[in-house]
Amino acid sequence: MKNKKRRMCLFLSGLMASVMMMSGCGGTGSKDGKIEIELVQYKPEAVEIFERLEEEFNRTHDKIHLTIESPNDAMTILKTRLIREDYPDIIGIGGEINYSYFVQSDILADVSDYPGLASIKPAYVEILEGLEFVPTEGTFGVPYVANAAGVLYNREMFKEHGWEIPVTWDELIALCEEIKGAGIQPLYFGFKDTWTCLAPWNALAVDLAPADVCRQVNRGETNFTKEYREIAVKTLKLLQYGQEGPFAYGYNDACTAFANGEAAMFTIGSYAVPQIKSVNPDMDIDSFVMPGNDVAEKNILNSGVDLQFCVMKECENKEAAYEVLDFLLAHDSVQMYLDDQNAVPCKDEEFELAPILDGMKSYITEGKMADYQDHYYPSEMSVDAQIQTFLINQDVDAFLEKFDKDWLRYNRDIIRMVEDYQKRHGSD
Repeated sequence: MKNKKRRMCLFLSGLMASVMMMSGCGGTGSKDGKIEIELVQYKPEAVEIFERLEEEFNRTHDKIHLTIESPNDAMTILKTRLIREDYPDIIGIGGEINYSYFVQSDILADVSDYPGLASIKPAYVEILEGLEFVPTEGTFGVPYVANAAGVLYNREMFKEHGWEIPVTWDELIALCEEIKGAGIQPLYFGFKDTWTCLAPWNALAVDLAPADVCRQVNRGETNFTKEYREIAVKTLKLLQYGQEGPFAYGYNDACTAFANGEAAMFTIGSYAVPQIKSVNPDMDIDSFVMPGNDVAEKNILNSGVDLQFCVMKECENKEAAYEVLDFLLAHDSVQMYLDDQNAVPCKDEEFELAPILDGMKSYITEGKMADYQDHYYPSEMSVDAQIQTFLINQDVDAFLEKFDKDWLRYNRDIIRMVEDYQKRHGSD
């Protein structure tokens, strides 16, 4: 129990410094004789669709009452509730480092006995397993939907000029030159908002670095100076084809510019489409996988688990929680969410995808994808700001040297944990 408390304090940062030994549950109860299940989800942009799902579930289920909470700043609220031992039954979170912390903190239930897992594409289950700091027995999340990032492009503009979709790095650069020669801006960036610097970075990283590079570094097997050099060089190369002064324009500026036809392409994820469409509802947008490699077959779709459902270990009625998951994973429920959010389904079933994903469908169908590298980065390291500074200063060596140094600084506890694990289990 003492170790459990220590892990909670360590991995939920300052918010968890005062956490007590874990017991009790504030989520499951009864309402009008029904089993009460509470789900807290972190996507404020999906509030409306979750309200519809909650209403439909309660209309069609007599023995369980579902309450779905969608608070702003959900992760902070969720961590605060954990401190108070006020646990919901299910949480809806992304597949990123907070999930890693929760797994290591031993607050999530093992859902490997949930039958619905068999319907999930293995690639997304593997992505979640890859987020574990050290191999942990069990499965702790049910992937629901993903997003995809690469290059959005103006389909009408491409058709008008006869431009072909590039499948290698050289073809992408040649296309940028061709577009530039036609007097059109090839790319638009919103690098004033540091997080947007991660979009081209992540899309290139899945092509050019091992999917588990962060875990390899934690095991002392390699370093980022070696693994990230080509990514840094190619990210810097793309800057040549963006607008002048990209650091003066933010995400909304870039979305607006792209929507208004000021650039042919936008290196961002599918999540940007609603913002773009709010400016130009009739814009014909498609996407393609970032062609970071010289060999097309080596390219990989940058796709991560955008939303997964985790049952809390303290949930008193796991069977009822599984019934909620069954409803959420039903075909009509998933399709409703996809239609509303332009998302990628994690379930291995035929769904109607948004037209913006046409260029990525084969990768989605084949499960040829890898997670966003930034899902492994500690927030304290501010990698997005580091990339922005690098793109301004354009010093590859200085950037990589700092990256390696900061990684050791901000991941020292995780690295120590990995070392302990290797001593106990070997370095397999």
